[in-house]
Amino acid sequence: MNKLYCIKNQEEFQGQKYLLKAKDYFEGWYFKIVGNNGSVAIIPGINLNSKKKKAFIQLIINDQSYYIHFDMKDFKVHYRPFQIQIGNNYFSEEKISLQIEDISNDLYLTGEIQFSHQQRIKKNFYYPNIMGPYSYLPFMECNHAIINIKNTTHGSLTVNEEILNFDSGIGYIEKDWGTSFPEKYIWCQGNNFQTQSASFMLAIATVPLFFFKMRGLICILNYQNKEYRFATYNFAKIKKFKANDNEVNITLKKGKYTLTIKCFCNSSQKLVAPVCGKMEKEILESISASMSVTLRKKDQIIFSDTCENCGLEIVSE
Repeated sequence: MNKLYCIKNQEEFQGQKYLLKAKDYFEGWYFKIVGNNGSVAIIPGINLNSKKKKAFIQLIINDQSYYIHFDMKDFKVHYRPFQIQIGNNYFSEEKISLQIEDISNDLYLTGEIQFSHQQRIKKNFYYPNIMGPYSYLPFMECNHAIINIKNTTHGSLTVNEEILNFDSGIGYIEKDWGTSFPEKYIWCQGNNFQTQSASFMLAIATVPLFFFKMRGLICILNYQNKEYRFATYNFAKIKKFKANDNEVNITLKKGKYTLTIKCFCNSSQKLVAPVCGKMEKEILESISASMSVTLRKKDQIIFSDTCENCGLEIVSE
């Protein structure tokens, strides 16, 4: 698998060259789905380091989280189109199929969810994905890609005899890979706005680059088939940044456009994130956050709406 192909097809498994090496590495896909009677986040992935290699699935189901370990031999990859398998669980851009029995966590989960009408972000040679030209740097500690920023879901999951219905639900798929998550970052995402059809994602992180650290920005609002992108590499600026454990208030500016984001949560669940290839940093994520987004062109409001069941992570150290 040549490097240029991997950069152009970031949804596919990037870590093939590390499987037989004693090198710190992680790779994980993130599926978030909002349905009629519940929300879920599902994160299949692998963790490689000099002492251990393992696969895992992390889950947030309404107000509960789970971290399930698998042997590395249970992890299988298919390319073109991409599909990964962990045990009896299958993940692709078209569907996920789950069959999990975790007695230690008292979790019994089965079901299938199909994805259609995938909405992808714009790509070109300069923007192979959301990280833009930084996608070409081989030493980034964490790489990020949006597989599709919005999709329509169909299907259901049965969780300990409770059925979660995702017919006509809304999904989102992204991924990360590298050695470590950023030491400080905020991330928020929402695509089920109250009155208008739109999709949104924002991440601001402290990123090591060469011999210094920078605050990197990536943000996209898709509205009426138009993409508004604010990023470090297209000279967008962070004009306001306030954050505490439960809330963020951010204003971005690029040229004539100003984007204001407010997001807060009342409850979060525990996930485990990678540090130097080891899954050992505990973070908190909400999939029930509330968000408001307003986009202005000079004094004209182009978009303003609120969104529920949003994803929000605030990591301060």
